[in-house]
Amino acid sequence: MSEQLSSRPGGVGRVLVVVYAILAIAATGRSVYQIVSKFDEAPVAYTLSAVAALVYVVATIGLALGRRGAALAWAAVSFELVGVLTVGVLSLTHPELFAHPSVWSTFGMGYLFIPLVLPFLGIWWLLNRRRAAAPTPAAAV
Repeated sequence: MSEQLSSRPGGVGRVLVVVYAILAIAATGRSVYQIVSKFDEAPVAYTLSAVAALVYVVATIGLALGRRGAALAWAAVSFELVGVLTVGVLSLTHPELFAHPSVWSTFGMGYLFIPLVLPFLGIWWLLNRRRAAAPTPAAAV
């Protein structure tokens, strides 16, 4: 196992960490403002925005920790994927629940669909790191 696999992410991994961190900051700021100033207008949507913010924070930490944070990253990115797909469908089929949009409403349309694409990229990256870290089977003699 190479030293690079056990260290913090570089390349694509570093870009993912930066994008997750930006979404964490944006979603946290948005949800805090919404909850403090107008929670009674759309409690479901604003609570979901806070959940999304928390998921982005956890995913950022897990991905930034590299191999040490892999389990945390897997949990956060998987939860994010289920969340964005579920909320995306519900926001289209039950718009009355979403008087105001959340981060994951309509599959993250308010964030240029980045919330929809990001968990797929995160899972792809985590799978590739897992494969790269797996021991190579001994060659048959």
